[in-house]
Amino acid sequence: MKISLKRLDDAFNMEAVDEGGHTVQMDSSVENGGKNNGVRPMQMLLMGLGGCSAIDVAMILKKQRQEITDFQIEIDGDREKGKEPSIWEKVHVVFHLSGDIDPDKAARAVELSMTKYCSVAETLRRAGGDLTWETKVNGK
Repeated sequence: MKISLKRLDDAFNMEAVDEGGHTVQMDSSVENGGKNNGVRPMQMLLMGLGGCSAIDVAMILKKQRQEITDFQIEIDGDREKGKEPSIWEKVHVVFHLSGDIDPDKAARAVELSMTKYCSVAETLRRAGGDLTWETKVNGK
């Protein structure tokens, strides 16, 4: 895997490009000298957690012939206070699934992703992060 970054302005706005040509912009907050023109790198890590786990859950449920009509994830994270670097201390993920889905199968798919398959979850866990999650199917 190879990622390239280039600076886009005279502050901290960076564009990252992967081997396939996909791009994402990162920046710092205005308070830290940035221009708020992109996602913060630590936010991107939580986005990666959501994307990684979403792929796992969708694949598991598809194999079980569960019909997903809508899938959303909300992630809340708390970073260490007063430390540099400040890593993710607590992360809570809420999986919202809609469709013809057995709630027990959905909960198991999420558990498998968060404890066995998602490399981003394991990376955060090995760094000492407390990862928690919940699964809601059709609003319940």
